Amino acid sequence: MIPFLDLKAQYRAIQDPLERAVLDALRSCDYVLGDPVRQFEAAFATFCGAQEAIALNSGTSALHLALLAAGIGPGDEVVTVPMTFVATVAAILYAGATPVLVDVDPDTFTMDPKAFEAAITPRTRAVMPVHLHGRLADMKTICEIARRHDILVIEDAAQAHGAELDGRKAGTFGAMGCFSFYPGKNLGACGEGGAIVTDDPDLAATLRCLRDWGQEGKYNHVRHGFNYRMDTLQAAALDVKLRFLPAWTEARQRVATLYDGLLAQTTVRAPQPAGLDHVYHVYAVCVERRDQVRAELAEAGIATGIHYPRPVHLQPAYSALVSGPPRFPVSEWLAEHFVSLPIFPEMTERQADFVVDGLIRAVEERRVETV
Repeated sequence: MIPFLDLKAQYRAIQDPLERAVLDALRSCDYVLGDPVRQFEAAFATFCGAQEAIALNSGTSALHLALLAAGIGPGDEVVTVPMTFVATVAAILYAGATPVLVDVDPDTFTMDPKAFEAAITPRTRAVMPVHLHGRLADMKTICEIARRHDILVIEDAAQAHGAELDGRKAGTFGAMGCFSFYPGKNLGACGEGGAIVTDDPDLAATLRCLRDWGQEGKYNHVRHGFNYRMDTLQAAALDVKLRFLPAWTEARQRVATLYDGLLAQTTVRAPQPAGLDHVYHVYAVCVERRDQVRAELAEAGIATGIHYPRPVHLQPAYSALVSGPPRFPVSEWLAEHFVSLPIFPEMTERQADFVVDGLIRAVEERRVETV
């Protein structure tokens, strides 16, 4: 069986330094916001090319606190996309603001800048582009539109650790960049974790206060804060894994290049090659009769995923965000056709060949049946 993601292979490759770091953290008995947290924050800020990194307990907390630190709340609108995990929209609602959804570009699967600009109203305070699957949104255009309209840019970079354009990494194009370290991410903790990066020292100070019950000094609560602190064990693990991330990213990009070449002459719609601005957290293709194709791949011993099978506005808990008929045709079409193929740094060329052979057989059989 070719797994969708092989965390056991990753663990075996870094077992010794990872276990040493975690054991050292255990022996320190300093389990919340200990020295390894500060060490990881410094290392991750350097990796991203940012002045500050604030470590948190999840990527969702990162999105929530970024909005609060920017003073966004009731009466404010935040523009984002429906083709994302629900946490993006949930965080806007947590802040008391109103999510305004716009469709994605059919080629990049990320926010359509024209749709963003068309959605701006006098109440628009922020835009939250999502770097879906590890590919940077069109940040040059989005940031220019935001600048002209005095709108804050907060990046949802939960899937895009290390994605880079013109020497700038994901998370550093806007005022703040929000990351998740969920175990399956390109940089994953041994549990939950998240972070915000920023170049603004005032925002960083506010974020550190908010994550720790709004404290400035022990028992001095100056804001309504939260228990969003990163625990020391996760920081110790992440600090070790961060050292391997550049090599892991290159390996993912190599696998994606193999997929690109193998699929080039097929009817399968693969993601457009994107260079360094795509770190391939997910390699998603579009196929007809997806469920049948996935079933055949599973029978052949190939695990797959879907990111995501239903846009946020079609989720029962969030359907009230949009009234009337569906308004996001690209997101809805992608949700019906996406299949995420296995991709992980330890994947071999032989495994990639096997995946594509299985996919072509499944797709071609489906095509012949409909002729």
